[in-house]
Amino acid sequence: MRSPFLQPQLKEQLPLYLFVGVLFIVGVVFGTVLSSSLTLEQQQELSGDVQHFAQLLGAGAGPDQAASFWDRAWLHSKWIALIWLLGMTVIGVPLLLALDFLKGVLVGFSMGLLVSQHAWAGVLFWLLAVAPQNIIIVPALMIASVSAIRFAVHFVKSRLFQQQGALLPPLAVHCAIAIGMLTILWGAAWFEAYVSPYVMGWASGLLTG
Repeated sequence: MRSPFLQPQLKEQLPLYLFVGVLFIVGVVFGTVLSSSLTLEQQQELSGDVQHFAQLLGAGAGPDQAASFWDRAWLHSKWIALIWLLGMTVIGVPLLLALDFLKGVLVGFSMGLLVSQHAWAGVLFWLLAVAPQNIIIVPALMIASVSAIRFAVHFVKSRLFQQQGALLPPLAVHCAIAIGMLTILWGAAWFEAYVSPYVMGWASGLLTG
């Protein structure tokens, strides 16, 4: 049975999720094309760096896990804070969309680089070592982005056009979603610091093979 409250909410948010999702996918495609536009020497150098790092992890010589966790947690915190702030400013929404596109570019670039240099082995390595944390990170960033866009749209409607409507409830929802997504991203930071290095080290044989 569908909730009469959730149904209009989902109907309102679906186009935004589709738009942000398509923007991310376009970024992935652009990042893949960008990786293939590098010279062969540049591709080999970057791929060699990834391979060397994965081998270090496999040998147990990776970075300190606690320091790595805090580095990743701080990075995710800045990303969420920027998305939250851009939604608050309203005029920062285009830059917010650019961040979603950039995230797609980064994901697509890493995938394209590994595939171009290691073919099917690169695909497997990417699925094992890169994709898992992004399954957590990307949806969290998309949810935070849609929340920011919704708040910006509500602000414009209630203050510039209709000049009525309470601003505090949407602001509270926007802040609550940002905090919730930040919590999830800290979980992703823990995964990146304590789980991903072991997976990358174990999967490093795919690149050397």
